[in-house]
Amino acid sequence: MKQTIAVIDYGMGNLRSVTKALEHVAPDSRVLLTSDARQIEQADKVVFPGQGAMRDCMAELTTRGLRDAVHTTATDRPFLGICIGEQMLFEHSEEFDTPGLGILPGQVKRFPSDQMVDAQGQRLKVPHMGWSEVWHSRPHPLWHGIEDGARFYFVHSYFVTTPDTALTTGESTYPNRFTCAVGRNNLFATQFHPEKSHSAGLRLLSNFVAWNGQA
Repeated sequence: MKQTIAVIDYGMGNLRSVTKALEHVAPDSRVLLTSDARQIEQADKVVFPGQGAMRDCMAELTTRGLRDAVHTTATDRPFLGICIGEQMLFEHSEEFDTPGLGILPGQVKRFPSDQMVDAQGQRLKVPHMGWSEVWHSRPHPLWHGIEDGARFYFVHSYFVTTPDTALTTGESTYPNRFTCAVGRNNLFATQFHPEKSHSAGLRLLSNFVAWNGQA
């Protein structure tokens, strides 16, 4: 029987690009873009993507009755969060003073304007937009076959911070080091967009498709 991968549709961001990328790397799986909580809870694997303001994303998630489905699936099966789908897993965001889901400990912070200067003294723009190197903080099955320092595509003004250093699986720099990937048990989440990151991103998604949820 084909495994089912549910992509959570809560009306925010270009979710179809994630769906299409998963269909490309998982031709033998059933990839389902859905806002039906029951379908999400019945899926073998779950992807939680998104773009936009966290306040709006949290509001849509609540309005569509999907919060419980995220809480359940983030703790009991292979689960991948992407961009806002990573940030929403944490306790709180500075963006519009927004409470998150609290599945992971930590805060979502805006890049500090007084520190946005590169090594040459040039001002850096926020949002952080474009390709940046990602360094593996620790081994993880989703890094398999991906070179340490491979470049991934980012679009964001906020990043996660956590007191639990064991959660951090990947870091990037803009201009200071920041956490850009986290993992715990069956859950893995990234600030960057693997679906927009060419071969490295497709490899990460392929690793997720094959992953049994054990770190």
